Amino acid sequence: MSDDTQNPFGGQLDLGNLQQMLGSVTERMQQLQADAAAVEVEGQAGAGMVTVLANGKQEVLQVRIAEEAMADRELLEDLLAAAVNDALARAREQLASSVSAMAGGLPLPPGLF
Repeated sequence: MSDDTQNPFGGQLDLGNLQQMLGSVTERMQQLQADAAAVEVEGQAGAGMVTVLANGKQEVLQVRIAEEAMADRELLEDLLAAAVNDALARAREQLASSVSAMAGGLPLPPGLF
């Protein structure tokens, strides 16, 4: 196979350049995982009555509950679920943004990330 192989996404496929770009992907993924662990996002529910802190690895780090939220168990359960979902959604958005930035230099089909 020569270096001027047709690229299924259009244009010429430079295998030497592609190999060079892919060579650093493992390194970049490891850095991305380390960065994800360092990212902290906060989710809230009930106008801040319940606040959840999570990281980019989808781990809940901290939960804060306002005193007034503890009066109603069913409300507290709903607020806690909503706050956790909010925090984890924010963490996913942050990770997706990082992955998109990392993959920006790779010749991937549009819409993959």
